Amino acid sequence: MRKRNVTISLDADVARWARIKAAENDTSVSRMLADQLEQQMAKDTEYEQAQARFLNKAGRRLRKDSTAYPQRDTLYER
Repeated sequence: MRKRNVTISLDADVARWARIKAAENDTSVSRMLADQLEQQMAKDTEYEQAQARFLNKAGRRLRKDSTAYPQRDTLYER
């Protein structure tokens, strides 16, 4: 996969925290951010695929043609 450099601006406290966290995990801030973005991309792709599968399913009838829908008061016992 081809890599691209990206420049980001962070608050000084956030940048310091990120460097510490990356060091604790024996990685770089760049790798840490790349991993997080890749995970988010995979989750988004998975969600979109699941949504497409659901929306492509055939609809189903909620009642038979000869029966009436129940009254709201009956459903919610009012």
